[in-house]
Amino acid sequence: MKEAYLYKKAGDKKVKCNLCSHKCLIKNNGKGKCCVRKNIDGHLYSLVYRKLIAENSDPIEKKPLFHFLPGSYSMSIATVGCNFKCFFCQNFNISQVPCDLDKIDGRDVSPVEIVSHAMGNGDKSISYTYTEPTIFFEYAFVTSRLASAKGLKNVFVTNGFMTKECLVMIGPYLDAANVDLKSFSDITYKNKIGGRLKPVLNNIMFMKEQRIWVEVTTLIIPGINDSEKELKQIAEFLADIDKGIPWHISAYYPQYKSDISPTGIDQIKSAVDIGKSEGLKYVYGGNVPGSDYENTYCPNCGDMLIKRSGFSVSINKIKKGSCSNCGQKIDGIF
Repeated sequence: MKEAYLYKKAGDKKVKCNLCSHKCLIKNNGKGKCCVRKNIDGHLYSLVYRKLIAENSDPIEKKPLFHFLPGSYSMSIATVGCNFKCFFCQNFNISQVPCDLDKIDGRDVSPVEIVSHAMGNGDKSISYTYTEPTIFFEYAFVTSRLASAKGLKNVFVTNGFMTKECLVMIGPYLDAANVDLKSFSDITYKNKIGGRLKPVLNNIMFMKEQRIWVEVTTLIIPGINDSEKELKQIAEFLADIDKGIPWHISAYYPQYKSDISPTGIDQIKSAVDIGKSEGLKYVYGGNVPGSDYENTYCPNCGDMLIKRSGFSVSINKIKKGSCSNCGQKIDGIF
């Protein structure tokens, strides 16, 4: 175990965790909502430090990040655990195990070894993903600092529910993030996800202020977050921050505790159209095999700049960060 970062003692052997926006007050021998941070005799410990549950070299497009080193590979790591309880979680077999089964699995892999594996693979970055990186923050922080020193980039694939203190601490080493904006309804966040909307919105804005490259994903779940009004609210919010933020609209398929029917392609098309109508330059549709919704087009001349099939890039015509046809600057890190 490793003593946790970002907590304070609260008297009577209680501790206040300031890592995520739940800000759990944890009594002695208790755990936070993530079930992987435990108060032992008035000290908070991470139960997942150096307990790797997943390690894969993935295309960066899988995160999904389409405007950050496209075509490159990213060493992708995770521990068990999450601070949300999404009923539709696609990685529930690792994210929910600590709470559902009171079990913590993982193999001992040091941050130095992770960086070494990434460099040996020729990966350009390390992604903290699959589960929520905030809950294994100590592991991610130490690894990201070592990775940065070796010239590797660092990526969070996150629900965006961390505290500002957490982002300030990781900020110097965090190059990009894909944030799941799961809904624009606080009621949905509270009742279906186990969180709150406002901290996520604040963190998207704060990441942009910190010059972290940000892309946003919304999983469209029929009857939950697919109304025209809500999709328009998300698009307006992103456009008000920066019209160059890529918005990934992803099709849902039943997972975990959900039996809702899958998202229809017409719903994805409608959401993409809404995003574009609100002025967003780059709107993508994901989990829709055979469509052209994952290609990147120049917002000025309309030329196709990046052609994607699944997670593979077959054509990339962006030159020095600009459209090779008209010279328009393309938002991103290329």
